Amino acid sequence: MNRLGLAVAALAVAGAGWVGAGIPATPSITGNYLEVRSCDVYTAACFANGEMGVTGKEAMMVWNVAEGAWNGVSLDGLSVIAVVRTPDTMGNVELVPQDGRGMLLMDAQATPEQRAALRDMAKHYAGHLLTEIVSEVPVPVEASMATCTKAGCASVKAGDIVEITTRCLGEGDHICGHETPFYPPLTDVNGAYPVATSYASFADASLDLSWQTVETRGAFLATFAN
Repeated sequence: MNRLGLAVAALAVAGAGWVGAGIPATPSITGNYLEVRSCDVYTAACFANGEMGVTGKEAMMVWNVAEGAWNGVSLDGLSVIAVVRTPDTMGNVELVPQDGRGMLLMDAQATPEQRAALRDMAKHYAGHLLTEIVSEVPVPVEASMATCTKAGCASVKAGDIVEITTRCLGEGDHICGHETPFYPPLTDVNGAYPVATSYASFADASLDLSWQTVETRGAFLATFAN
């Protein structure tokens, strides 16, 4: 093989994430991510063992695009929310990954082409958790997802279906002193850190689910890029 062939082979082995020697590829899409679970994710093993198999079967996953495109379609400033449920506790390392049922809440500002791109993006990131999509609803989405401050961390509202507020974890959230991020986030993200769910609610007939949680340690904030 000549030198050019060797160089091409080396780049192929290095992967598509690099455009040249030592130069990372620019992501085509970036944004903020919020995940709320129906169990504590920042907790100790003794608490998690008590919840496993009982709670944690529901989750809300919010992607708020800062800028970029998916499948060549610009999604700047748009959001999509996946509400999913599974037969058992999500993230239980003793179980095989479970197929989930879910619904998608699409940003009402999105065009039909953008909704198709948002759907594909959510399915890509949620994976098996969105094996079955039972409904897809366009709603006005208000999303503020930033680094924790004394005033709180994130606020998301999607019509009358989803409402979420979170806050930073404090000393009062350390009950036994052995808390860690017991469960990882449900999807590939960057820089995830646990936060407290001040309030989260979901209600919609298509999933036959009405869910509300107050003051739990069950959320993650992060960023995503692809």
